[in-house]
Amino acid sequence: MTSAPPATAPSRTPRAGLSRAGLVYAVSAYALWGFLPIYFIALAPTTPVEIVAWRILLSLVFCGLLIAVTRTWRSFARVLRDRRVVLIMGAAGALIFVNWLTYVYAALSGQVVEAALGYFINPIVTVFLGVLVLRERLNAVQWTAVGISIVAVVVLAVGYGQVPWIALVLAFSFGFYGLIKKRVGPRVDAVSGLTLETAWLAPLAAVLLVVEGATNGLTMGAEGAWHTVLLLAAGAITAIPLLLFAAASRRLPLIYMGFIQYFAPFIQFLVGVVILHEPMPLERWIGFGLVWIALVVLTFDLVRGARAARRASLAAL
Repeated sequence: MTSAPPATAPSRTPRAGLSRAGLVYAVSAYALWGFLPIYFIALAPTTPVEIVAWRILLSLVFCGLLIAVTRTWRSFARVLRDRRVVLIMGAAGALIFVNWLTYVYAALSGQVVEAALGYFINPIVTVFLGVLVLRERLNAVQWTAVGISIVAVVVLAVGYGQVPWIALVLAFSFGFYGLIKKRVGPRVDAVSGLTLETAWLAPLAAVLLVVEGATNGLTMGAEGAWHTVLLLAAGAITAIPLLLFAAASRRLPLIYMGFIQYFAPFIQFLVGVVILHEPMPLERWIGFGLVWIALVVLTFDLVRGARAARRASLAAL
């Protein structure tokens, strides 16, 4: 979808929970991500490889201009001096490249609903990765959500006759990406992070464009003015939702971001079913239903944990 970091930046003040600006930023970010498939489909006949390559290079240009306009070169230079962070962002870039390419392929091949499934199960995959990678312990409610989601994937695999690989690649690539972003934490802001990620990927993007031009031919400038404008907007369309997300995460508590994160896959699901008329056989409805039940269980645990933390905080006063 995009390189949005996980919602791990709760506000420090109670008033932030009532921040209208924060809600507007969050809903806007996830709504823009939700309608991304329509944007990618509008870029036809551009291939997924060319779209992602331009997206990388134009995002880098957009971020560079943004850093210049906001005069934040010093903060970006501080990030560059941390060699460990720079290397970590290279790994994040590799994961987001896989995520972007898979997502664009799904949009252009009529598999938007499966892409939406990937982002529906992403919160559950993130919990699961916490056990595998960070050795975190899950409570019974969280294990229940993970178990239900596994059953959902099995149901979908049996119904399709194959594993829903697009959904799993999107969920796990973004899940590992979130873990990496969690490691760097507040040391890297949204713009600096995207700048480093796309800088690592820029040589690869250039090679892909050369290969694409020599084989299929590039569409940039060859499909009319409107198509060219849309393709040139790839950098802004990538970065703007990310900046809105960063602004929202500074103003809203974690629990608000946890609820709003489902806006994007829900909109993608509606785009696939209502606008693109993708098939929804019974087994797909059952699979999605199980995933939604798992998300309700996980959300219940999130609300319960937030209330417990609030009571503990009040008791300590």
